[in-house]
Amino acid sequence: MKIYLDVVMILNFLIDFILLLSVSVILRRRVSLQRIMFGAFMGGISIILLFLNINSLELFLIKVLISIIMILTTFKFVNLKYTLINLLYLYTSSIILGGFLYFLNVQFSYKHVGIIFYNNGLSINFIFLLIFSPIIIYIYIKQSKSLKYNYSNYYNIEIFIKNKKYNYIAYMDTGNTLIDSLTNKPVILIDKRKLLFDIKEFRLIPYISANGTNLVKVVKINKLIFDNKEYKNILLGIIDNISMDGVDVILNRKLLEA
Repeated sequence: MKIYLDVVMILNFLIDFILLLSVSVILRRRVSLQRIMFGAFMGGISIILLFLNINSLELFLIKVLISIIMILTTFKFVNLKYTLINLLYLYTSSIILGGFLYFLNVQFSYKHVGIIFYNNGLSINFIFLLIFSPIIIYIYIKQSKSLKYNYSNYYNIEIFIKNKKYNYIAYMDTGNTLIDSLTNKPVILIDKRKLLFDIKEFRLIPYISANGTNLVKVVKINKLIFDNKEYKNILLGIIDNISMDGVDVILNRKLLEA
């Protein structure tokens, strides 16, 4: 077995660069590519661990020290919290990337697990690392930003009808500005499949959706508790379905202006 040190160093640099870049993008750190490259270069120091006769605990502590050096080199020291958050996301990205690559390696490499190089060329792992690492991190960044935006707009709400309280999961959709033209009250929307009470009295008002203009049933509610605030002049609109993950009710942007 042969290990090509120069190739391993380049590969290690590229992986560290991808990880540091992902931290920068996810946390929106203002840092130049030169600093990211320098941080990745500092991470290349870990190559010397291949030649040290040390135990597992010492190896772990040295790796932690090197990761801290990478973070400080790339993002500087602002305060302890800032540094720890950067370090946390570096390890999170590393674990996610490593887990996916390990899975791919197990699935497609029948000879070995790990970054091993042979006399006749590079193993299939090298190809996996070059091709899939950027793809995996890109998907991770995209999903992280989506989750950060979407789930920050999820709320636990309480709807009171005829002195009875009903708990729902709601989403603040800034695109929902539906107002009842007759009463000038904002309308929140609920998935009819999530109704926990019977509807006996209702009115129909026009509702513009992606499928065009429709009529939606609206009912009076006693009050709505949203974000620790109480709203009384609210109407509840009943629509066929809400396709968002785990969402029962679509809130109205007008609530933020109240």
